[in-house]
Amino acid sequence: MDARIRIAIEGVSDAKVLIISVAAQMAGMHPQTLRQYDRLGLVQAGRAAGGGRRYSARDVALLREVQRLSQEEGVNLAGIKRIIGLEHLAGDLQEQVLELQEELAAAYRRIAELEAMAAYPSRDLVPRSQRSTALVVWRPREKR
Repeated sequence: MDARIRIAIEGVSDAKVLIISVAAQMAGMHPQTLRQYDRLGLVQAGRAAGGGRRYSARDVALLREVQRLSQEEGVNLAGIKRIIGLEHLAGDLQEQVLELQEELAAAYRRIAELEAMAAYPSRDLVPRSQRSTALVVWRPREKR
């Protein structure tokens, strides 16, 4: 997905308030196309109490992206569904990476706090002697 489209989709509301005719008009599509995309799982419409489909502004942005991929890029609907799925997965993984980076940073801060309180401020639990560069010559004992 184009970065501009991704930013546009991320910056809009998730409230499912648009009826199908309004969403279709906003996306520049026929309402039957939206019904078909809903059946195929490309864009998941919400449902009103009476069973009518409801779309969000994010859904409309996604419909425009589906249309662009189909018409301008020549991607078939199965390919578009795969692209959308992979982009959702990539987004989820990016969120997970950010969470793990925050956890790692917190762990490093905690380690630094513990080391500051430790009797031996080096990274070792037990103080160690300085490394020696002395050469030790080993000779087997003579047999008696």
